[in-house]
Amino acid sequence: MTPAERRALLGDDVIAHIDEVVDDAPEPPPEVVERLRRIFTQPLAPPAVVDAA
Repeated sequence: MTPAERRALLGDDVIAHIDEVVDDAPEPPPEVVERLRRIFTQPLAPPAVVDAA
């Protein structure tokens, strides 16, 4: 979906609200970023074991 299609579907007010919510969201912790990086770069790799201790 192109930005123009998304804007036509959602409207300017909804997009502005989404932008505000995203801007207010906290940054993810480094371990979440690293886990997502692995998911997106190696989607078929076995999951890493994370030590919760």
